[in-house]
Amino acid sequence: MDFKRFGSKIVMRLDKGEEIVKTVKEFCGKNGIKLASVSAIGAVNKVDVGIFIQDTKEYHSKEFTGSMEIVSLLGNISQKQGEVYAHFHINLIDTFYGAFGGHLNEAWVGATCELVFDVIEGEVERKFNEAVGLNLFKF
Repeated sequence: MDFKRFGSKIVMRLDKGEEIVKTVKEFCGKNGIKLASVSAIGAVNKVDVGIFIQDTKEYHSKEFTGSMEIVSLLGNISQKQGEVYAHFHINLIDTFYGAFGGHLNEAWVGATCELVFDVIEGEVERKFNEAVGLNLFKF
């Protein structure tokens, strides 16, 4: 991983073999980033994505392997009980040009991943909402 900061913006490159979510969370923790929006493109070879079933409040996830391009990764950084909370959604395309995606649990870089952070001064906490079944922004 390597990066360069330009004011409130950070441009980052992840390298082959790095896990995206873990690396971003560690980076934010070490650099005091408590609130940010994140976008990325790149190529992965293993990913775990999920979907939240609203009616049952159940979360289902599935792992995929092989060559995949990140068409779009969007998300944010916030805090939950004083820890970095990374919330990312991802769209991918496989070798058959089939598109799929969901909530990003884990993704391993197969070639490279290029991320851009827009760091926001401040902090937003998350709290579990029983009615919805998710960790929501708490203002």
